[in-house]
Amino acid sequence: MPKLNKKSAVLERRFVPYARGFTPPTKRIQLTAIGNDKNLPEFSSGTDSDQYFPPVPQPTDIDDWLAQYCEEGQTYREFCQECPWLSLRKWVYTKQKFNSKGKTILEKYPEGKIYLLPLGEFDSDHCVNFDHLREFSQIYLGIEVVSLPRVKLDIKDRSISWIEDSASVAPSRGQRTSSRLKKHTLNARFNSKPKHYQICVDEVLLKLKEKIPDDALCMIALTMSDLCGDETDLFVAGMAAGKHRVAIFSFARYDPTLTFDIGDWYGIKQDLKGMDCEERKKIILQRSCKLLVHEIGHLLGIDHCIFYDCCMNGSGHLQEDFRQPIHLCPVDLHKLQTLVGFNVTKRYQALLRFYEKHEMHREVKWVRARLHYLAASC
Repeated sequence: MPKLNKKSAVLERRFVPYARGFTPPTKRIQLTAIGNDKNLPEFSSGTDSDQYFPPVPQPTDIDDWLAQYCEEGQTYREFCQECPWLSLRKWVYTKQKFNSKGKTILEKYPEGKIYLLPLGEFDSDHCVNFDHLREFSQIYLGIEVVSLPRVKLDIKDRSISWIEDSASVAPSRGQRTSSRLKKHTLNARFNSKPKHYQICVDEVLLKLKEKIPDDALCMIALTMSDLCGDETDLFVAGMAAGKHRVAIFSFARYDPTLTFDIGDWYGIKQDLKGMDCEERKKIILQRSCKLLVHEIGHLLGIDHCIFYDCCMNGSGHLQEDFRQPIHLCPVDLHKLQTLVGFNVTKRYQALLRFYEKHEMHREVKWVRARLHYLAASC
């Protein structure tokens, strides 16, 4: 067997195999998955897809999503058949008004809103602006997004408590309000040496199930606290209870000045040298916005994407997550457009204004090019 020089060896190691049984989709499968719609230029042809929407990349690390999981993918047609929000029957877990004759989620559930609940502090030290997250997710999804009053976290003596008053979450029908503060101890783990803690997601999800407003399509708690699912986890970015329409997600590991130990959950270091403050904020905003709309997409019935490089791709680790684009591919944009009923061009225009405002240059460049293509297609 011939010897490989160092350059050849690097090229040999560039890719790792897909998970057993997974086969990347062909061009024909990709175009079929989009779901042809002659009334909408964005979905009437897939001839431009390679230019704007490259195929989902082959894994380069054994921890990449498609190196671990064999996913079948969800086509546009399958989404329309499976999505509970498009059903002719009211979703059994909702309490709001339902119009069976409506075509979109906004017509079927005219009172419906998405709620964001801040859990713990969101201040200048964390570089995450909650209002920016709410604004972006509303533009991106085309559904009204409402921020709820913050739930305080009391962290004392290796104990973390959820503190709320009567205004913390909008009460459900028939639920009595009280002016007294309520305190509930959450499951958590602590390490005293680096003074790091992680909140276990189980009890948070139970609290969210109790507090979800009647007019909620879904409710997502967002936190800067680190999270875990069980003792074997290094961390989890979040967790959802889909049928109950609630989820909890953390931005704790989205700061580019942080590095993490691959073996110890509490192994976290920060280096602020060489990182411009404004650039740090832009990176955290982009990563946080992407995580938020990806996870809300799941709560709205959109599965992981295997067809193109897309915001709805699965990710097996943080670096894979950070690499993925913030935009939706034609398959998943078609799903969201059918679900909500927005004008694709106007949505892109609103996103462009947001990206320009926050100097998200890569996103600005991509959306401008996409708008130019759509204008030329009309």
